[in-house]
Amino acid sequence: MLPEHLRADVATLWEYHDLRHEPRRSDVGVGLGSRDPGVAVHTAELFHAGRFPLVVFTGANAPTTIERFPRGEAVHYRDIALELGVPDDVILVEPEARNTGDNIAFTRRLLAGREIRSVTLVTRPYQQRRAYATAKRLWPGVDFVCASKAASFEDHVSGEEDVERVISMLVGETQRVTEYAVRGFAIPQHVPAGVERASGRLAEAGFTQRLLRRPGDHSM
Repeated sequence: MLPEHLRADVATLWEYHDLRHEPRRSDVGVGLGSRDPGVAVHTAELFHAGRFPLVVFTGANAPTTIERFPRGEAVHYRDIALELGVPDDVILVEPEARNTGDNIAFTRRLLAGREIRSVTLVTRPYQQRRAYATAKRLWPGVDFVCASKAASFEDHVSGEEDVERVISMLVGETQRVTEYAVRGFAIPQHVPAGVERASGRLAEAGFTQRLLRRPGDHSM
C-alpha cells in the first residue's frame, strides 16, 4: 500500500509524466520495450481501433526484463500482439535497443525506407514525457503522440508492479527530464516547481533507486 503521507507527491509526478495527448491516427505505432506486457496489449488495442496500420516493437533486454522476457522485449511483445489478433505482416521487430534513445534511433533506422510523418509512441504512463522528448530530439520532422493504457497509479500497481519500484521510477524519470536535456539526449521541457518539490520529498523518503549516479548514464 502507498503510504498516505506520500500519496499527493506520487500523484503529482504521475500526472506530470502522463502527457494526455489527444488520440489521432498515425503512420505507425511504436511499442517501447519494458517489463510491462501491458504496452504490447495496448499497442494491439490501438491497432484494432484503427489508430495505425503498422506496428513496431522495439527492445532487447535490461536487467529488469531478462527474466520476464528472456528472448527480448520486442520479441515477446510481438508474441502478445499475435495472440491478440494483430496480423504478422504488419508487425516489425527491432530487437537491439537497450534504452529509450536506442528505441527511437533504431526504429527510425528500421523504417528508413518508408515515408513516416507521424508516430504513436506506446509506453508505460510514466515514461511518456521522456519518450516524447527523446523522440523529438532524435527524429525531427515527425509528429509524435504518446499513448498508454489509462490508469491511475493505484491501478497500475494493483497487479505485479511493486509500489516502491514504480515510485522510484517516477523520481528517476523526473530527474531525467532535466538531466537528459542538458546532455543532449532530449528536448528541454518545463518542470513546475511543485513537481520538483514532490520529487525531492520522495527522494528524501528513500525512493532513489532510479536516480542517475554517474556521468553518461543513459539507462531506461
